[in-house]
Amino acid sequence: MTDLYDLASKDRLAFWADQAKRLFWHKPFTKTLDWSNPPFAKWFEDGQLNASYNCLDRHVIAGNGDKVALLFEGEPGDTKTYTYSELLSETKKAANALVGLGVQAGDRVAIYMPMIPETIIAILAVARIGAVHSVVFGGFSSESLRSRIDDAQAKLVITADGGYRKGKAHPLKEAVDQALADGNCPSIEHVLVVERTKNEVSFGPKDLWWHEALEAAASEHVAVGFDSEHPLFILYTSGTTGKPKGILHTTGGYLTGASYTHKTVFGLKSETDIYWCTADVGWITGHSYVIYGPLVNGVTQVIYEGTPDSPSFERWWQIIAKYQVSIFYTAPTAIRTFMKIGREIVDGHDLSSLRILGSVGEPINPEAWNWYHQVVGGSRCEIVDTWWQTETGSILISPIPGAFKTKPGSAQRALPGISVGIVDENGVPVERNVAGYLTIDEPWPSMLRGVWGDPTRFKETYWNKFPGKYFAGDGARFDEDGDIWLLGRIDDVIKVSGHRLSTAEIESALVEHHWVAEAAVVGAKDEITEQAVVAFVILRQDEIADAPSETDIAKILRDWVTQKIGAIARPRQIMVVTELPKTRSGKIMRRLLRDVAEGKPVGDVTTLADSSVMSAINDKLHSGASD
Repeated sequence: MTDLYDLASKDRLAFWADQAKRLFWHKPFTKTLDWSNPPFAKWFEDGQLNASYNCLDRHVIAGNGDKVALLFEGEPGDTKTYTYSELLSETKKAANALVGLGVQAGDRVAIYMPMIPETIIAILAVARIGAVHSVVFGGFSSESLRSRIDDAQAKLVITADGGYRKGKAHPLKEAVDQALADGNCPSIEHVLVVERTKNEVSFGPKDLWWHEALEAAASEHVAVGFDSEHPLFILYTSGTTGKPKGILHTTGGYLTGASYTHKTVFGLKSETDIYWCTADVGWITGHSYVIYGPLVNGVTQVIYEGTPDSPSFERWWQIIAKYQVSIFYTAPTAIRTFMKIGREIVDGHDLSSLRILGSVGEPINPEAWNWYHQVVGGSRCEIVDTWWQTETGSILISPIPGAFKTKPGSAQRALPGISVGIVDENGVPVERNVAGYLTIDEPWPSMLRGVWGDPTRFKETYWNKFPGKYFAGDGARFDEDGDIWLLGRIDDVIKVSGHRLSTAEIESALVEHHWVAEAAVVGAKDEITEQAVVAFVILRQDEIADAPSETDIAKILRDWVTQKIGAIARPRQIMVVTELPKTRSGKIMRRLLRDVAEGKPVGDVTTLADSSVMSAINDKLHSGASD
């Protein structure tokens, strides 16, 4: 793999052109990068390709149609296998069904689905006709779904009656109905519904069954090429303001990054590997390393519908043994959960097929790294601890199997073709073992092309802090060997189980409740989820005369946040306070609240307008008067 580093360092653009040529281009490109109008990049701009064709048709045409693409395991225990030919056949029919409903190239399609094969088929069908998919995680609330549909002005929603989660049928169509109620989301013309759980759903004039639409559709569909910079998808991620950002990715550069990194980071042997990434397709990891990367590379992969604890915490290990998984990619949150339960849930299963273990979503602490390596990997599997973001589209920092000796807890090196730096507040590179801000110093193919409908926000969020460099929003340091250690977020974004949540978005949801006058939200360290949401609220005295106890208030407000945003944002703890710590200019000092939430000594309070506020909060916490 050192050859890749050499090639990339000699001629970075030629290196990326070579990676792009691994794809099938309907019209070959002659230009690699146009960076004449930074930060708006154009990669391979005069070329044309089709994402769905690259994932499916070219494998079938090459004679690999009988190879298994998907090994589906439903949470109740049902299974289904799709070959590349079968997946292509279903995708063609779905593409024709979408065209029949009036969806055209450039239209946006919202997808709100469980982790089932139809979700992948829907995504590939949208991409096949040149429409733009906006996948919304099935755990998000109807209100979160509505805001994303409205922002993208989606024309159609694809959903399911429900999905199985923790042994129960979790409704989805109901949330779509709520999002579209009372004339909301007027851009939506149709709702396609996959029948999964067979629970009762209401049907209106816009609703159609997925299976009926596909049965009526023609079976042949010719995939045409689209410009390399044609939009492929929008994926919403939390920012430091209340409104989620629609991260835009385009076709050629994104596919290049996803397929190259999937092949390189996992040391892929496409003929023999059985690959499993546990991420939901509602997140970027599911886009890049469940759909596009693996399918472009023609691998066989497992997808699982449910949670790791249903019906027991042995489920994942049973699946690895059953399908002889060789590459396993999951989050440190899950590993820490299994650590707490004990190694006996792993030890009883044959995991000898594993050869590569991946970690994604947050820095993995050395203790979890070692447990993963020893207990899951039998001390023989290499671990690739990967760093990247929704915005980067694909992995940018990771060990490469066999290239370097790995270190527990370190993501180690930028991948070949990627240039990163760590700088201080003034943009000056820091010395080794000094913490600073992680930057990306050169454009890369899978970089976001903007924030949907808001180019100013794109520039202000990612490019203004250090002009000419992409600012990742994470802290990092180089160690004495030049390896990178990620230090987590430096802004007001909380990472819960690898998922980014905006403090402002959660605060906005709390203040919408008629009891709450003001709210401040922080992320506190959590040994399972990396960070947990902790909220401090001031109540409206005129609204709470007949309110229940503070414990009940906290429970009701936690449920309220779940309803407004989703269970992933549910606060671990809510403290009712009479005042928040503020500077003389009115800024809330969340740093001090984070100290309280983590049980640390409270830091410097000299900048507060009233330093007694923190004493009162601390006294209340230690008196046990909090949820």
